[in-house]
Amino acid sequence: MTGFARRVIGDWGSTRLRLFLVEHGEIAARLDGPGVTQLGEPAERVLARMLSVWLAKGPIDAITLCGMVGSPAGLAVAPYAPCPVDAEGWHRARTRLRVLGLDVEILPGLSLRTADGVPEVMRGEETQVFGAMALDPALRGGSHLFALPGTHGKWVSTSDGVITGFRTAPTGEVYAAITGHTSLTGPETPGQGSFEDGFARGLSRSSEALPGALFEARAARLLDSRSKEWAKGYLSGLLIGAEVSQFGSAPQTIPLIGDPSLTALYAAALAHHGGSSQVVDGEAAVIAGLVHAITLAESRHP
Repeated sequence: MTGFARRVIGDWGSTRLRLFLVEHGEIAARLDGPGVTQLGEPAERVLARMLSVWLAKGPIDAITLCGMVGSPAGLAVAPYAPCPVDAEGWHRARTRLRVLGLDVEILPGLSLRTADGVPEVMRGEETQVFGAMALDPALRGGSHLFALPGTHGKWVSTSDGVITGFRTAPTGEVYAAITGHTSLTGPETPGQGSFEDGFARGLSRSSEALPGALFEARAARLLDSRSKEWAKGYLSGLLIGAEVSQFGSAPQTIPLIGDPSLTALYAAALAHHGGSSQVVDGEAAVIAGLVHAITLAESRHP
């Protein structure tokens, strides 16, 4: 990053905003804010208020953002780039605008339609995948399957640095709905067993058809005096295990990109189903992906 002395990069997702000030190629400062689904005012006003902290200390050359900031609820709609796509094609599909007189580029999400006609979209995860490949040269060559756990987990296929396809599993959203809005985990009463114990039991049943396996969370509380945490762990293991069983069959080690506490659960599920994984820090991957986008911009405008 030699062409710009002072830039801002950021990941603006549904639930949080992370902005990073880049000075002479190094991360100099960080600001955190609300996600696009939590805004009580226009996104442009939120961004302007946060940038004012850094603008007070000097000019900003340009801003590069990824994630849900490019959705209708964000700063501006950034149309999806269709798969297959490499990092160069992804960056060329960016959307550009001006905010506070500053150049802002919003990186696109990706879209595809599977061979069976199933529509798929994502925003933000593609930045992490390109970032993981930038961090680890071994991931740029050959074929790989990346897993990105989350509210809407992604399983992303690549070939020689090109994202060729992906599938989505809304496991996090389903887990939140079941544990928060059904009777399956039961009341706030004492019981035996930890989340980890329940998770292991859920994994052991995760190859079964899901509807018939769900009710053990409730029945085990009533007949076996299991705790609410055990029931939550059971449902987590069941759902994550089922997701891994469906999408995680790969002959090679699967890079897991995300929060360490969540990727640890997926690593356990992959091991249970006979697979192997390597963990890539989600924040490091998104920063690397955004920095790579800056490098691509500079290569066109030396």
